[in-house]
Amino acid sequence: MQRDTNPLVLSRVIGDVIDPFTPTTDLRVYIDGRILCNGYRLRPSQIVSRPRVEIGGQDFRTLHTLVLVDADSPSPGNPYNREYLHWLVIDIPGGMGPDFGNEVVEYEAPQPSLGIHRLVMVVFRQPRRQMLIAPEWRNNFNTRQLSQVYNLGEPVAAFFYNCHRENGTGGRRA
Repeated sequence: MQRDTNPLVLSRVIGDVIDPFTPTTDLRVYIDGRILCNGYRLRPSQIVSRPRVEIGGQDFRTLHTLVLVDADSPSPGNPYNREYLHWLVIDIPGGMGPDFGNEVVEYEAPQPSLGIHRLVMVVFRQPRRQMLIAPEWRNNFNTRQLSQVYNLGEPVAAFFYNCHRENGTGGRRA
């Protein structure tokens, strides 16, 4: 029996936030000039400002939507606010980052108080330039539903990092 080694599967990002998909676009995430790998652990003081994000592609006519959610709000053991929306940007041209898109929901820095939270970044390819209505609330956001309502299809890239409170090491099931 072959075991899946995809970090998105092992961390249950695939399942809790998105469905299985085949990545077709590169996604790079940087904090303080360092590129992050899936599962990297950060403290809130390291992500006060939004991360620098690069979405692959050479065709500037190809547009993307970027979503950043906390899959474990307010705590991993009781994520009743799953998913908490931290950032939503549309109309990002291929080969560019969110600075070149339209920020629908402004970046809000994560502030976990209990446990280790998975911050999940998902990128979709847009079928065309879109008008997207900002949700009324950040809590109980649904990435799958966003994709369905705006005909975004399956993700083209996804990434996650972990965040825990400033003065603790956290715990997965707090």
